[in-house]
Amino acid sequence: MERRILLEHDHVKDIHTLDVYRQHNGYKSVEKALKTMKPDDIVEEVKKSGLRGRGGAGFPTGMKWSFLAKPEGVPRYLVCNADESEPGTFKDRYLMERIPHLLIEGMIVSSFALGVHTSYIYIRGEYFYILEILQKAVKEAYAAGLLGKNILGSGFDHDMYVHPGAGAYICGEETALLESLEGKRGNPRIKPPFPAVAGLWGCPTVVNNVETIAAVVPIVNDGGEAYSKIGIGKSTGTKLISASGHINKPGVYEIEMGITVEDFIYSPDFCGGIRNGKKLKAVVAGGSSVPILPADLIITTAAGQPRLMSYESLGDGGFATGTMLGSGGFIVMDEDTSIVKNLFTFARFYHHESCGQCSPCREGTGWMEKILKKFMAGKATLKDIDLLWDIQSKIEGKTICPLGEAAAWPVASAIRHFRSEFEEYVKHPQSIQDVKHYFRLNNIEQAV
Repeated sequence: MERRILLEHDHVKDIHTLDVYRQHNGYKSVEKALKTMKPDDIVEEVKKSGLRGRGGAGFPTGMKWSFLAKPEGVPRYLVCNADESEPGTFKDRYLMERIPHLLIEGMIVSSFALGVHTSYIYIRGEYFYILEILQKAVKEAYAAGLLGKNILGSGFDHDMYVHPGAGAYICGEETALLESLEGKRGNPRIKPPFPAVAGLWGCPTVVNNVETIAAVVPIVNDGGEAYSKIGIGKSTGTKLISASGHINKPGVYEIEMGITVEDFIYSPDFCGGIRNGKKLKAVVAGGSSVPILPADLIITTAAGQPRLMSYESLGDGGFATGTMLGSGGFIVMDEDTSIVKNLFTFARFYHHESCGQCSPCREGTGWMEKILKKFMAGKATLKDIDLLWDIQSKIEGKTICPLGEAAAWPVASAIRHFRSEFEEYVKHPQSIQDVKHYFRLNNIEQAV
């Protein structure tokens, strides 16, 4: 069964409105925090909870907060990263669409804890209808005295703004997001300095994901220790998973960390098994940027242990036999899936979305797309497999931001686990009609 904490009331009629949200204990954490807690107490509760960043990296949230510099006379900022552009990931969209006040509540409490008086929600440009939902919710919060001057008579002032991006995947990287928020081109910054020291407009800044900030609400309401008892090991609490692909029940699920991957895929409470009775072939567990794993390694680890939905278990064995929980973009592929076609789609995306600042990424993503296009057109050779491997190895770890790794890891893992499929594309090229049909469907130029 799902362990619903963030999505406990997602199906309540009109839960997106302030009145209905408050009828279901909405803004209870704001009242508790502002009236009975000190900012440092909230930070300590978040540390106790073991909450880790839900945007992909999984860095401990309380530790990240504790890094925030606090120079005298200098403003601090909290920025919510709602630029959810990772292919296969849509859980933040669901949360903002259904329960926008949960995010706003988390922003207020987090801002109080960090001594922040101005915060921003940077939302993906394509989420324009959600922009309107959030702006309406912010307006309701202002009207109710939950934002603005002297919130709930506590003496705490806070202003919040919703800022739409312009549809650039690179702005999901926190420093590129800050550049964009400042009105500049969204190019990642060289670090250090880190945003905690010099972030938005050169001031100390914390950047957190939507789900991460929303999780602060139950942590403050119930206590960090209670939250830490949910989950397994260092993977505490619940996690929103965007489940898609060849499954019977795609959608957003809130799971308790530590359930088995097999249960998540096949249980009627979650994905409900592979559609049309097909066999499982592979899974991308955390969004398109994490390594793909074949069926045997996603169900059990290389050591023969059941694979769990947790940061540690999914990463067990490193990238040789493991992957990452990432953003929770869980893409399931059945036995009829072409790994090469899937990889070509990912490669096109990363080539298009590279900001072009770093040569290995700018040039390497283009070369990987070009070589994979040769496979699709039936013109690749066995040497192209080794060339692909060589190119991805020259991108990983050699760029300012993680987009280089995001482009390289899918290529490396696909070759590592499905090399025979690439060889089949060389030995038995697809028919011309099949290639033309695929290229036409995806609006791709056919010349290689």
